[in-house]
Amino acid sequence: MTIPRISLPNGVSVPALGQGTWYMGEDAASAAAEASALQAGIDLGMTLIDTAEMYGDGGAEEVVGQAIAGRRDGVFLVSKVYPHNASAKGIPLACARSLKRMRTDRIDLYLLHWRGAHPLAETVEAFERLREAGHIGAWGVSNLDTADMQELFRVKAGGGCAVNQVLYNPEARGIEFDLLPWCREAGVPVMAYSPLGQAGRLLRSPALMEIGKRHGASPAQVALAWSLRDGTTIAIPKASSLAHVRQNAVAAAIRLTDEDLAAIDAAYPPPRRKQHLAML
Repeated sequence: MTIPRISLPNGVSVPALGQGTWYMGEDAASAAAEASALQAGIDLGMTLIDTAEMYGDGGAEEVVGQAIAGRRDGVFLVSKVYPHNASAKGIPLACARSLKRMRTDRIDLYLLHWRGAHPLAETVEAFERLREAGHIGAWGVSNLDTADMQELFRVKAGGGCAVNQVLYNPEARGIEFDLLPWCREAGVPVMAYSPLGQAGRLLRSPALMEIGKRHGASPAQVALAWSLRDGTTIAIPKASSLAHVRQNAVAAAIRLTDEDLAAIDAAYPPPRRKQHLAML
């Protein structure tokens, strides 16, 4: 199974379809099954794994550590730092804790989880020091809107931002008005979290069900195919079961037609005006 790939600004190629870990690591009894699901995804080519120090209060990073044991070099590892830790002193300490939990010596892509009180210039400088020391391969941001990104790029070394991870799915298309075009113009790939939506509404969508029938696919697979349609977005669905992992991987091969995309636009219209950046 071939997963399409996207090049980050630093030239590193990553799979466009990865794996998320939000809500993993919250129950010790489920950790082994969660790690096995991640390993299955790696085997299927979804070698980008996204996590955060926030998830499960570090528990998700520990699950990731289990999943990548003995195969670290075959995985592209993404983690995120809390905003209150994103200071000159806080970032290296938070990074060290994350590295310890994941049992690795480096994070391939380290993100600011959302914007907090610490100045972007201070956060970027701390990221750059980690990168120069080899503790991270690149850095990026999450949940930053257009004005935030513009400010980031005015900061010294701010143009080194490798991705912006934001909420994006057919139900949440606000970024298409200005943030997504800005990121494309600046060469910053967008990483879509919760590409399957929340509370299962999207998976019950009549429009996605109808499209799925035409492709022999589930609504979830249609939603993922939609996320990947332009070749510039990375999607990171969570899947804690082997069945869901396999279904996610198959979605990468689905090519939606113009008719399919028009049907999704009709059910979930693209934004006509600036919207407040949606976050979960």
